Amino acid sequence: MSRIQRIFAWGLFTLVLMLLSGWLLADHLTPRAVGTPSHALPVQAAQTALDREIAPLVEKHGGKTGIILVPDGLDAFAARALSARKAGRSLDLQYYIWHNDPTGRLLAHEAWQAAEHGVRVRILLDDMNTQGDDTDLLAFDAHPNIEIRIYNPFRNRNGPMRVFELVQRFFSVNHRMHNKAWIADGRVAVLGGRNIGQEYFDASTDTNFRDLDAVLFGPKVEQASAIFDAFWNSEAAVPIASLSKRSQQELDEAVARVRAEAAGDHARVYLQRVDASPTVRGYFRGELAPHWSSAIEVASDPPLKWKEDDRSDWLVGKLFGQVLGAKRQALLISPYFVPGESFSRRLVDLVRKGVEVGVVTNSLAANDVPAVHAGYMDYRGPLLDGGVDLYELRAQGGAENHGLFGSSGASLHTKAFVVDDERGFIGSFNLDPRSAYLNTEMGVLFEDRDIAAAVRDEYRRLAGPALSYEVVRGEDGKTQWLDRSRDPPLVLHREPQTTAWQRATARMIGWLPIESQL
Repeated sequence: MSRIQRIFAWGLFTLVLMLLSGWLLADHLTPRAVGTPSHALPVQAAQTALDREIAPLVEKHGGKTGIILVPDGLDAFAARALSARKAGRSLDLQYYIWHNDPTGRLLAHEAWQAAEHGVRVRILLDDMNTQGDDTDLLAFDAHPNIEIRIYNPFRNRNGPMRVFELVQRFFSVNHRMHNKAWIADGRVAVLGGRNIGQEYFDASTDTNFRDLDAVLFGPKVEQASAIFDAFWNSEAAVPIASLSKRSQQELDEAVARVRAEAAGDHARVYLQRVDASPTVRGYFRGELAPHWSSAIEVASDPPLKWKEDDRSDWLVGKLFGQVLGAKRQALLISPYFVPGESFSRRLVDLVRKGVEVGVVTNSLAANDVPAVHAGYMDYRGPLLDGGVDLYELRAQGGAENHGLFGSSGASLHTKAFVVDDERGFIGSFNLDPRSAYLNTEMGVLFEDRDIAAAVRDEYRRLAGPALSYEVVRGEDGKTQWLDRSRDPPLVLHREPQTTAWQRATARMIGWLPIESQL
């Protein structure tokens, strides 16, 4: 055996040994939860500003739940910031990503200000994206009214050892909390696809996500609170204070930086844009009119999804059952769309039964995860041949340009569907294997024609010529993209707005056996 072969063999042996030890000892390698159990604080008739604002509306509408759909990034920021400012009892915040960027720090400052006014703040973050943020997280956690817990955390917080742990604990670390929820006083819940960060709130100078939130008011917020409690009190949620330590000086400096930034020019300019939103102005004039419904359910995967053999309460079953039960129409919006052979066949079966099936997803140029597009590419042809309508979002999706504090660049991030103009879903669930089987997901299920009409309209807008290419089969049987913003439509014979390197990279990634991880 040559020296190179011996080195390769030892490397392979070491990798297998690491993975095997991680698989066998996962429960012993994972940091243990030590947090004191706590639960959502009960709503009161008129204890807080949100109580006094929402309780009479709920009573007026017969105990139904109010809902407003929020596709605009500025309005989405406002929904979170305004609810934090009006909260007087509690903030429960649960996110896959909370970027340590200007809008992330602005919303962190809103939570800090609420805590300063006596509001209990609980923040639960997935640990995959917290690397390098421990100082700021610990600084906020040190506030007597704020507690931060980390979902499925790494023992090693930074550096090469974190990468080593990622490899060793791959089978357990691979399961992430993808939930998104912002709950104020148990009265308002902002749910949907948005994480916390500039690109989600129309503040990025590069690419901003097209996304969709559902803001709930009233009784069904209790379901979101119960989901939060289940995750918060699970063994996967570990207090940040038990994972890392910093000096008091470091903590004080971190808080001072966030407070100074919140009072700075950058924040002032962005908040002026938020205040100028017609929706925000309408709220302060009392003109916003939620739709009130008794047919709304907030649903989630269980907190320890990967440890459960019983899949009856997994979200994938509920969602796929809704879609595959379509009688007339199923319109799907999924930025990361890897349907798999079984689901693809069943979508084609729906078409054979006379059901209109349509999908809006990202083009290769618009997709921020090329590996996912690689996983989608092989299903595109069979879906088109089976009569499924496919639309791919352009990388530059609109004419608006917000200059220094916003961009017209667009990438789809909305996760929603509507079936038969009657029922559907808005939330964090992508139509891919990772959402189905690896990550925990949550969102709003509805059976209401008015909500269905709003989601259908959002689908039509995203699929329209101004924002998306229509994907079709040409006379030669090859895939083509129609730019329908031209008259006549311009026919493109390769992935639009991409380089040869991007296309080749996506194709090579598609050869790898990684679909189950996408």
